[in-house]
Amino acid sequence: MTRWQPDPDETLLARCGVSFATGVATPVSGMRWFRDTTRRDIQNELPGWPAGPEFTARTKNESRLREGGKFGARFLLVATIGVLESLAGSGSTGSVSRLGQPEEPENEVEDFPVMWAAPGTQARTLPWQLDPGRRPDTDRTHLVVTTRRILVLGLLDDENAPHDEVLWETERSDISTVKRMRFSQHKVDFKLVFTDGSWSRLAGWNTNCRDDVTRPLATTPELVADDALTSGQQRTVADLQGRQKGPGDLVISRRPSGHFLAEYLRTSTIDPDYGISSDFCLMGADGENVPFQEGDL
Repeated sequence: MTRWQPDPDETLLARCGVSFATGVATPVSGMRWFRDTTRRDIQNELPGWPAGPEFTARTKNESRLREGGKFGARFLLVATIGVLESLAGSGSTGSVSRLGQPEEPENEVEDFPVMWAAPGTQARTLPWQLDPGRRPDTDRTHLVVTTRRILVLGLLDDENAPHDEVLWETERSDISTVKRMRFSQHKVDFKLVFTDGSWSRLAGWNTNCRDDVTRPLATTPELVADDALTSGQQRTVADLQGRQKGPGDLVISRRPSGHFLAEYLRTSTIDPDYGISSDFCLMGADGENVPFQEGDL
């Protein structure tokens, strides 16, 4: 088993299952594209990329027919078993109204680029293994965030022998912004924007995965040593560590709100789908639990 480890000069902040995102609005449901800044498809010119699925966005008529078919099936189900709640509860996952208001209709409903990159820009260097439509079903990809860099690891879907392989890495200074995208099924999508203006839309395995990797990317963590904590904070951190069942890494940071976030990364166990899970507490100056403020989590 080959397991990736951070260098001595960096601290691991997150490791979570991440892939290129997938469209959910009806015209682009189940689809994704790789575009240059003129919306030209560039997937066939990305160096070393194997052939992948070709998608065509559904027209308005096709979308109406699809929705009409789903409505008919739902109506038949309700009429047959008499469960009226089914009509409201089993709506199309691609319904714009159910997903909320698109933030970028041109990129979320009319089209769904997961790579937006002019020639020579950094988003084009991302590995093809992030694409669920290209990689084998036995493979997974994790995004790793440290205090110095971010990496994409490839591994097998086998928690006993993951065989980590570094597929891509870049310095944190190459990242301009990271943004959680609200218009996505189960709130798992986020946009990673590079300093050269190129970007990629990625999706975590679940919402926690997304939040774990976007939190340390949104703001550079201000790490705090354990001996710099107040006695109350040290007691709270000791309680956090006391409820853990296995070895791991403790990371304490001061958040933009001024609150202190203590995270216990369960680094001894790496799930191929999720990555590394964690437990945490958010505390004030005396170690007391405090309500979340924007930017805390």
